Amino acid sequence: MLKKVPHTYVIVFFLIVLSALATWLVPGGTYVTPEEGGMPVFQSADSQPQTWEVFAALFMGFERQAGIIIFILMIGGAFWIMNDSRAIDVGIRAFLKFTVRLERYALMRRLGTGNLVIVLVMLMFSVFGAVFGMSEETIAFIIIIVPLAISMGYDSITGVAMVFVAAGLGFAGAVLNPFTIGIAQGLADLPLFSGFEYRLVAWLVINAVGISYILWYAARVRRTPERSPVYHEDAYWRAQLHLQEEGEEAGTHKAAWYTWGLSLLALIAFSFAYPQSTLAMGSGDGFTGPVLPLLTLAYAVTGFLALRVSSPVFVLNLLAYTIVFLIVGVMGYQWYIMEIAALFFAMGILSGAAMGKSPDTITRLFLTGAGDILSAALIVGLAGGIIVILEEGQIIHTILHAMAGGMSDMGDVASVGIMYVIQTIINVVIPSGSAKAALTMPIMAPFSDLIGLSRQATVLAFQFGDGFTNMITPTSGVLIGVLGVAKIPYVKWVRWMAPLMLVLVLLGFLLLIPTVTLKLNGF
Repeated sequence: MLKKVPHTYVIVFFLIVLSALATWLVPGGTYVTPEEGGMPVFQSADSQPQTWEVFAALFMGFERQAGIIIFILMIGGAFWIMNDSRAIDVGIRAFLKFTVRLERYALMRRLGTGNLVIVLVMLMFSVFGAVFGMSEETIAFIIIIVPLAISMGYDSITGVAMVFVAAGLGFAGAVLNPFTIGIAQGLADLPLFSGFEYRLVAWLVINAVGISYILWYAARVRRTPERSPVYHEDAYWRAQLHLQEEGEEAGTHKAAWYTWGLSLLALIAFSFAYPQSTLAMGSGDGFTGPVLPLLTLAYAVTGFLALRVSSPVFVLNLLAYTIVFLIVGVMGYQWYIMEIAALFFAMGILSGAAMGKSPDTITRLFLTGAGDILSAALIVGLAGGIIVILEEGQIIHTILHAMAGGMSDMGDVASVGIMYVIQTIINVVIPSGSAKAALTMPIMAPFSDLIGLSRQATVLAFQFGDGFTNMITPTSGVLIGVLGVAKIPYVKWVRWMAPLMLVLVLLGFLLLIPTVTLKLNGF
């Protein structure tokens, strides 16, 4: 039986106490930049032992990470409002109906409709994981996709892989995830979502490997169902042999038309204010054109068509354009966490209004969502307290100097590999990407400067180290919840997942090598 793992708060507070103890034992030091410029020079300094400050660490950490904490709370509340509309559920069901209709085509039958469903569903959830860090939301879809997998002749592991593993692949290969890449790059003082091109390549490679493995496994189970490690457990699902009843789909609320009209007027005003936009990634020249007017026209058309179907479909349309405008804002107007939080906040309010919710109901939903994600926000503040203790104790530069001295002769590949291993190990006990970014990036980013690595490579090492082991660590509440809904024993999941995990961890290291050996945009 697995031993109980301490709560993340306990672990982080223990690290704060250790940091305070270290201020009594580690000599003080600081890096000083010469007046004529050049690399900072390390100099000894008096340490400042910390005592009662361990109890003020949460307060000081909140002050230090206030922007990121508010960012997390606002996005959490906004997504809770949107999720209440059940819009994503409607989108998933419509997508599955579409794939079933493809069976009437000979080419689709030859390729295998089951294979097509697996690939498309996994790509969809991987995009969700890569763009907005879908994690907890996967639990709700297990009850839909697992019966689908069983009905197609697969097993519950295949169903979980189509949702949870796919979102995990996207999370590890995050392209625009504000909860991991956005926070990590912000803490590393990098342009938001810079290095997009290579991260997109990494996402494609990771998904190609992961999806290929699932297709191979699914085909084997379909040929010989008894070979599934959860064949007996799946008796529960096989007894049903039908998809969940869809239930009644909501129609179009009159308020949704008003929401569309008001939001369209706002976009028209922005189109007149910004008739031309220049979109650029990294140091490229970019593209200049009437981006906002064209998007406004597209929104007018797709919004009208969505409203002809239902309010949840219109909310899906809002989500799609929120993601598009996020990309435009970051590439064209250098948006950061304040603007992105405001964008998602607006999406949340519009989603609630489109579903006919009253202002009081929207407020309650927002507060519920913010409360649900409050623990992640609090841990960011608590983790920030570790850095405050080390900085106030005048020993953080001493630690960086010692690490740099120990790794400076190991070579770039070995150094980025060790960073990757460190992040992977930390993820086993602290599966929260936001918390781990707040804990490690303020140390790793300046450390990479000292040993000659790009901060972008350090962020990528964090990204891979944060993503893969979420799919196997018992400290992940999402994993335990997913397995509970799917009725898959944790031990059987680990045995099945171990080969794929080894492949993904090795692949992550191989994908880090070009970041230190090749000239990549943004690195």
